[in-house]
Parts: sequence; structure tokens; C-alpha cells
Amino acid sequence: MPPPTFRQALRVWIKIGLLSFGGPAGQIGLMQTELVEKRKWVSQERFLHALNYCMLLPGPEAQQLAIYIGWMLHRVRGGIVAGTLFVLPGAALLWGISYVYVRWSGLPWLAAVFDGLKPAVLAIVALAVIRIGKKILKTPFFWSVSAAAFVGIFVFGLPFPLIILGAGVLGMAVGRYRPGWCSAGTNEPPPAPSRIAAVSHRQSLAALGLWLFIWQLPVGLVFVIWGPGHVLFQEGVFFTKAALVTFGGAYAVLPYVAQQAVEVYQWLEPGQMLDGLGLAETTPGPLILVLQFVGFMGGWNQPGDLSPLAAATLAAGLTTWVTFVPGFLFIFAGAPYHERMRGNRYLNQALSTITAAIVGVILNLAVWFGLGILFPETTRVDAFALFIFATALTVLWRWKTDVMWVIAGAGAMGFLRHALLAAGG
Repeated sequence: MPPPTFRQALRVWIKIGLLSFGGPAGQIGLMQTELVEKRKWVSQERFLHALNYCMLLPGPEAQQLAIYIGWMLHRVRGGIVAGTLFVLPGAALLWGISYVYVRWSGLPWLAAVFDGLKPAVLAIVALAVIRIGKKILKTPFFWSVSAAAFVGIFVFGLPFPLIILGAGVLGMAVGRYRPGWCSAGTNEPPPAPSRIAAVSHRQSLAALGLWLFIWQLPVGLVFVIWGPGHVLFQEGVFFTKAALVTFGGAYAVLPYVAQQAVEVYQWLEPGQMLDGLGLAETTPGPLILVLQFVGFMGGWNQPGDLSPLAAATLAAGLTTWVTFVPGFLFIFAGAPYHERMRGNRYLNQALSTITAAIVGVILNLAVWFGLGILFPETTRVDAFALFIFATALTVLWRWKTDVMWVIAGAGAMGFLRHALLAAGG
């Protein structure tokens, strides 16, 4: 298909930003549907090549994938727009919900809307796992790798980086000694070299330095204005470090963040941390946006000489900034080198094996998410959640209904259920 104009791409990135529910599985599936299958702006091979690179990076892989594809389509301005719009709607909505939470945390109708949204999001995630699996798991070897990754992380709790490293090493070995086991074996032509212009080491170093400066500029300004003892500076430094260790997504880093934020810094209480995770799961954007809620609560509870709302808003903005700006750094400095390696057969077989392992990891997230929604009390199924899940999955699978209408309808059903229960009792 002809490449899209910047205006066409802008409209699609806005849509993706507004509908990016369901964590990385749902978000990657949404981009697969909108960019590869529906509009054919990106080939399946290039989409998976970009996904492989993003899964090796710390930070939110779905946002980094959006930056990468935006960069492929319209270079730096495309990457900036795609990455920003992927986060901005969810960040703005989470700020509003966070304010409602601290002022009117007992609003039952808001919880009721979320009760309708969660199972619909689960249906989006389930469908994404099916679609991505069909595209990637084309050989028995890849099926075996995916199953092993799922068992490793779900049953044995193996670290995500270890699974990815093991898959890469296995893929290189199989590509060398048993290339027929891989879909990119000797009987298939290697991927065509990238048409993206090569960049020099000097240009990459310049991009690295520029984005490092942009990343840490707000933290430096906070230090100059309020000093090292202020909660804003403490959060800026802490979440800068957290952004560099978030391998494996939000679930991998949340225990560390929760322990530090609750016990060491006392920015919020343990129950509030769980509430924040629930809020982040039902807003568009990466699940790691829960860190914005943590930052908001820290500013609200320890405002210093600022008003609670001003401190919370600045803290939320700073936390979001230092969490998501590194994605632009990693893509703009590293993606040109990754594109050059598309024709390397051994490397592509290793990356294809990593992608198969990623399917198992995404399935683990879907199962983890689903158990908490459909079995909130472990032994008893939530009939309402099961009904919403089955209905949403049916309309998405059979009638290809737009995700926007599914999300809106599920939220409305949650609110309607609450209103009927309130009227009846």
C-alpha cells in the first residue's frame, strides 16, 4: 500500500491512543489490526522486526513499538507524535481519575463503570493473543518455544530477561544447525534490506545526547527551584532509575516500586497502591502509567510549600515524563542500527524465536489479568464479568465491531447494572 500522509497517520495514532486498553497484549494487537491488517501501512515482517527490538528494551514496549513504527513512516516527527499520543490520553484521564480518587474516593458509580470495562478489556487481550499467535507460531518449534516461555514465567516465575535471553540463544543455535525449524529457514528468502537511510555514529551519539538532555531537564529544573529534599526531586530521581530497570513490563517492576514508595518514601499507603493498579488497568495507555498515580499521591500527601493539587499535578507530570521519554531515546538512537540488520539470517532467526517466546509471555499476562477479573474471590466466578467478556469477545471476533463501541458499551452496562441494583435495594 502507498505510505500514508502525515495527516492520515495522525488520525490513526489519535485513535490508537484513545483505544489502547488491555496492557501490552491488547495494545500490540490493536496496532497489528490497525497498521498491518486493516491499512497495510507496515508489512507483517517489519512489524515483528520492530516488536523484537522493543521487547529487548527496558520500559513500555507497546509505546516504544508505536514510536518505532511512527519513525519508520515519518521519521523523527512521526515517532514523536506516535509515542506522545500513545501515552497522552491515558495520562490525562488518569490525572482526572486520581483527583476524583483523592477527593471522592467513595464514588460507587465510578467503580461500577470499571466493573463493566475490565471484562471487555480482557476480551480485547484474548483476541490479541489469538491474532498475534496465528501470525507468529507457524512451526512446531515456535509453538514449543511459546509454551515453554508461558510455563517458565507462569509456573516457575522465571525472570522475563532470562526467558528472552534463552530464546535468543536457542534461536541462534537452531538457525545454525536446524534452520528448517524456523519460518525464516533456508527455503525462504531473507528479509529485504531496509530502505531507511543509514545514520553515522556521530548522528546516533547526537541523538543520544539530545534525548538524554531532554529526559533529565525537568529533574534539573526541580533541583534548582526546590532543592534535593523536595518530594518532586525525590520522585524524579527515583522514577528515572525505575525507567531503566522495567524489563518485563509493569508487573515486573511494581513490587520494587510498591516497596520503595510505600515503606521507604511513604508517598502512599499499601491499599492505595492496589487501587492505583486497578485505575491504570482500566485507562488507555501502558499499564506502567500506574507510576503516574504513585507520583500524584506522593505530591498530594507531601506537598511542601505548594498546594496539594499543584504538587500532585507537577509530580504526576514529572513521573510520566521520566518514565516515557527514554522510549524516544532508545528508538531514535538504536532503531537505525536495528533496521540495518534485517537481512542477517541468523539474527532474524534468533529474533523470530524471541517473538515466539513473547507470545507465551503475553499469554501469561492475559491469564493473570483474566483470573483476577473472572474469579475475584478465587473459587467463585463473577457471572456479570463472564457475560460481558463473552459478549465482547463474540462481537469483536464474529462481527469485527470497532473496539471503541465495545469499550463504551461495556462501561455503560456496568453503570446500568449499578443503577438497577441501587433502584432495587
